[in-house]
Amino acid sequence: MEEKKKLYTLLVYSENVAGVLNQITAVFTRRQVNIESLNVSASSIEGVHKYTITAWSEEDQIIKITRQIEKKIDVVKANYFTDDQLFIREAGLYKLQTDLVLQNPEVSRTIRRHDAHITEVNPVYTIVMKNGRTEDIISLYYALNEYGCVLQYTRSGRIAVTRGTQEQVTDFLEQREKSER
Repeated sequence: MEEKKKLYTLLVYSENVAGVLNQITAVFTRRQVNIESLNVSASSIEGVHKYTITAWSEEDQIIKITRQIEKKIDVVKANYFTDDQLFIREAGLYKLQTDLVLQNPEVSRTIRRHDAHITEVNPVYTIVMKNGRTEDIISLYYALNEYGCVLQYTRSGRIAVTRGTQEQVTDFLEQREKSER
């Protein structure tokens, strides 16, 4: 019986050195797994960067990918998660045609109903921003697109934190420090 693909989120922590991103993405490429979203930023630990990567995969494949990533010299720790194990958010930006927004009050109502915010208005375009879950951001896009006013649309990569009280890599780093003494 064939295992179904699920969306997994990998949280990878690494030293802040050049070339780590290339090493990580190469693991996905070799296994022919497409990265759906990718976000890289500093973590709460000084000198350690956090990569938030999403990909559709079978669990056995994502386990292998996670292990291969963790073997990289500059990678401190890598774990994979399902959506229910994380607190997840994204941002969406929508550039709308101002004259169509002003002509149709339903556009503004739709923006408010989706808990989005107008961040800029000028005679040519209106910028709307929405933070939230992926499906909510996409839903607003489809709703606005029905009015024919969307000029541009983009979504950020996923950002995520575990449901625990601290970064999972914290315990790992503390244990490594003790063993080095």
